[in-house]
Amino acid sequence: MDPLAGQSHCPLDEVEKEASRMSSAKKVAKKTAHTPPVIDPYLPRNGNFGYRVSRYELDIEYKVAINRLGGTVTVTAVTLAALRAFTLDLSDALGVSKVTVNGRRPNNFRCHGGKLHITLGETLPAGAAMTLVVRYGGTPRPLRTVWGEVGFEELSNGALVAGQPNGAASWFPCDDHPSAKASFRIRISTDSPYYALANGELLSKQTRASHTTWTYEQAEPTSTYLITLQIGEYTRHRLNKSPVPMHAVLPDRLRRNFDHDFGRQTQMMKLFIRQFGPYPLETGYTVVVTDDDLEIPLEAQGLSIFGANHCDGRRSSERLIAHELAHQWFGNSVTARRWRDIWLHEGFACYAEWLWSEESGGPSADERARNYHRKLADSPQDLLLTDPGPTDMFDDRVYKRGALTLHAVRHTIGDDNFFALLQDWTARYRHSTAVTDDFTGLAANHADVSLRGLWDRWLYSTDLPDL
Repeated sequence: MDPLAGQSHCPLDEVEKEASRMSSAKKVAKKTAHTPPVIDPYLPRNGNFGYRVSRYELDIEYKVAINRLGGTVTVTAVTLAALRAFTLDLSDALGVSKVTVNGRRPNNFRCHGGKLHITLGETLPAGAAMTLVVRYGGTPRPLRTVWGEVGFEELSNGALVAGQPNGAASWFPCDDHPSAKASFRIRISTDSPYYALANGELLSKQTRASHTTWTYEQAEPTSTYLITLQIGEYTRHRLNKSPVPMHAVLPDRLRRNFDHDFGRQTQMMKLFIRQFGPYPLETGYTVVVTDDDLEIPLEAQGLSIFGANHCDGRRSSERLIAHELAHQWFGNSVTARRWRDIWLHEGFACYAEWLWSEESGGPSADERARNYHRKLADSPQDLLLTDPGPTDMFDDRVYKRGALTLHAVRHTIGDDNFFALLQDWTARYRHSTAVTDDFTGLAANHADVSLRGLWDRWLYSTDLPDL
């Protein structure tokens, strides 16, 4: 609306005040024009405005001996507004040698501050198709973050990508935020002795001279942090008696321990399908065990990655095996739209651990809940589950309090309604994103009583409620 419209109905001093406010606003805008907007305050430098990506196609080569990565990425997107300049997330360790947008070179491009900045010669209108091709390369390394090193990591004999929460930019240009899901095709060429694994279905494997090229297709919409690359001297094995295809990729020396330690994965899969709904990926599930020790295992779309230390022949990591499998439903398929809602990933996967414990003859979910409630009672009471803050988003209290919240819901609405809720949740938001309000709103459809007090105590208060 024109601020002066209808001025004949306003006193003159009100018009002057409005004009003064407009002038002040313009001055503030000029001062803040160079401050980039923030999509997610937990990752203020991540995410990009003005377009939406639907597909990435990576065609890259990795040289293990010298840790050298190079190639091209083709990004298919649509503009959300008139677009003259835009950015992608990209590590400063990687350089860009060529950029084209819809087949034409832009006015200029530069890499700075973890971003690839591109300025076009002509403005693209809103709703325009955009095909961006970037040729890039360099010596990849993890990003240093408040959560430690994240992203592309060189191993003693190979490499891996640990992308959560913002590590995708360590190995390809992208819009690196969980709310920005896309399909992927990944074509990776590396030295022939090595097995190269990425997300999705293996479309082809071609060996020429000393190099082998592997091509994978990840059709389901996937957040960039869940895209991974695993390279090592591995062998692939099919696991039997599973309701969905399951594979293991690992060094031969760990096979015997793996068969024991991971031997109950198929039972876990059957349990989770029964309780959470159909497994969300057509291509199945693969577990990678690296030849190196890893501090913690991690999830990727259709994959979980463990270290050799998690394969010790004593089943000492079985709860983690259940946890990572559960992420295929909670976190990978249904993904938090913003990182403050990470309890929707970790609280659910933690509760899956307790469900598996009960199923496999260990302590019941209720016993687990009461045990961890006692431990949380002795912890600082300063964490808000729905907004823990970036430094505490991976705090164990988020995991355990999130799981306890679900246990409280289960006891309030009963088992039948609770598991119907989980199945409705995974079906309704399959391969999509959601926030806490989506879950609490959906839960109301499965409850015979009001849950408002429960949410106030568990989600929106810092003090630990009684169980």
